[in-house]
Amino acid sequence: MATEVKAPVLPESVADGTIATWHKKVGDAVKRDENLLDLETDKVVLEVPSPVDGVIKEIKFKEGDTVTSSQVVAIIEEGAVAAAPAPAAKSAADALPPGARFTAITEGVNPADVDGTGRRGAVTKEDIVNFARNGGAGKAGGARPEERVPMTRIRKRIAERLMESKNSTAMLTTFNEVDLSKVSAARKELQDEFVKAHGIKLGFMSFFVKAAANALQRFPLVNASIDGDDIIYHGYSDISIAVSTEKGLVTPVLRNVERMSFADIEKTIADYAKKARDGKLSLEELQGGTFTVTNGGTFGSLLSTPIINPPQSAILGMHAIKERPIAQNGQVVIAPMMYLALSYDHRIIDGKDSVQFLVDIKNQLENPGRMLFGL
Repeated sequence: MATEVKAPVLPESVADGTIATWHKKVGDAVKRDENLLDLETDKVVLEVPSPVDGVIKEIKFKEGDTVTSSQVVAIIEEGAVAAAPAPAAKSAADALPPGARFTAITEGVNPADVDGTGRRGAVTKEDIVNFARNGGAGKAGGARPEERVPMTRIRKRIAERLMESKNSTAMLTTFNEVDLSKVSAARKELQDEFVKAHGIKLGFMSFFVKAAANALQRFPLVNASIDGDDIIYHGYSDISIAVSTEKGLVTPVLRNVERMSFADIEKTIADYAKKARDGKLSLEELQGGTFTVTNGGTFGSLLSTPIINPPQSAILGMHAIKERPIAQNGQVVIAPMMYLALSYDHRIIDGKDSVQFLVDIKNQLENPGRMLFGL
């Protein structure tokens, strides 16, 4: 019996998808729920599983083709058995994505020698760079390679949104710094009990996200968005968390953070991070958001001006924690300090509100007890 394989049902905000990779070919045997292909949309890569056990009888679209919601992409002969064994797999170099392949050439690395940390053990660009830096290989002598590759749909959409943000918002950035001594002390004191009670570590991110949610309740304009000539006020804090992946930056959303506990925040962030690494984030998890928190400090950034994620009106940038001398009660002490940046849309958020909002977050983080009492 012939069974149709259809593209996933896409939400209204996603018109179509591009077939990024076929993992099977005509004549291959497949198992029910085995991934057949990766479908790349503007926001996320979706897996398309086999609905039945059988053999692929027909593939209707090749890699790079565009398909729409619920469109038939393949036919499977249910219950059939593959006639012949599959041919030899691609070489290690052929299996690499373009960016990683180019890096392997420039670094003089044989991909077969590198342990992959990407999706399904794939070798990533970062794996090759780390392998080369750790003495695994040196640069190819005299090589001056170039490679032209098309942008992925996700990367193109990121570029479009960045230009949209730049051209459609009156963006300004205000800065402050925060002493994280008390947050660090609280984490150190409560870490073991927190892990024992909740099965996850207490990180810095939950403090910042919770402080932002509290401040958003007190400064509703920072949590608002512009729709034409109207301002939409949101009575909830749906905070997008910027997560870096191999294919680009994604921003899954923590919903109703004002009602979430620290443990809820940490668990959800950890779940999103794992899904992002494995390419398992759903479109629903990436939709919406009234405010964004991004942490460039994980990559060593000391200071930056984050770009607003439209239609949101503001974004909070975290940075690297550095021990610096500061004045405290007339004495010079060494404290773990972080620069904070708040980029905001000046069309609806005045300078006073943006500064007071950032000071509010600073005050909460320097006195974590304030969060417990909504101060």
